[in-house]
Amino acid sequence: MVEKENIRSNYMIDLKRIKISDVLELQKISIETFNDTFGEYNSLEDLNEMFENNYNSEQLKSEINNQSTDFEFIYVDGQIAGYLKINWGSAQSEDMGNSFLEVERIYIRKAFKRQGLGTKLMDYAIEKAKKLGKQYIWLGVWENNSNAIGFYQSKKFIPFSDHIFMVGEDKQRDILMKKKI
Repeated sequence: MVEKENIRSNYMIDLKRIKISDVLELQKISIETFNDTFGEYNSLEDLNEMFENNYNSEQLKSEINNQSTDFEFIYVDGQIAGYLKINWGSAQSEDMGNSFLEVERIYIRKAFKRQGLGTKLMDYAIEKAKKLGKQYIWLGVWENNSNAIGFYQSKKFIPFSDHIFMVGEDKQRDILMKKKI
């Protein structure tokens, strides 16, 4: 599915479903964006372990092939600016049941932040949740990522729980937030 829209008159925004043939690009952008956002807060050892476990090509291929997962690249003027990963059913990282769709990742490259791309990806996730008949959309966000928490609050997400997210050997607390749709 390719969706085109002019968010601003000088940018062409495209969404394109990620396929197995895109796995190396997905791996590259996953590591780049995670490292740009969280690298300074984690040891190199923990980051490398997380990248090896979570972003190796076999793991990403398995996730892409999951029928209850949707990956979408977002392009700005033909350049990959980021991506979205959403899950439902048993693909969710926490057992939330069939009323929920999870936004597992909204990763935007540093050069493309603050251009409305996160909103575009969130709108896509909400529309997908509606099409699938979900009642809620949820996500986990690192407790110290105030920019992301503020973004999700602006989209009317509210905290409802927490869980541990492992970065290598480091246990980090994510705030779980949800929104009724």
